[in-house]
Amino acid sequence: FSAVVDVLGSLAERAGIKPVYMTTILKITGIAYIAEFGAEICRDAGESSIASKIELAGKIAIVILAVPIITSLLDLVIKIMP
Repeated sequence: FSAVVDVLGSLAERAGIKPVYMTTILKITGIAYIAEFGAEICRDAGESSIASKIELAGKIAIVILAVPIITSLLDLVIKIMP
């Protein structure tokens, strides 16, 4: 896993992406996998209502983490527009 993170970090560095954005993207990916895994475990146990709550919590956490990235993208769009 660390080799993949190192490769992604070097690619981001070459592309001029700030390291904080790559960290955030990796956290978002981890949250998505963990939430999906937890929801599937609950579904296998017959608890689909808890599974949907886990998925909702994961989506909320992802949106909260994505706010700085969305803000920087909107700033970039505003700078590009005349």
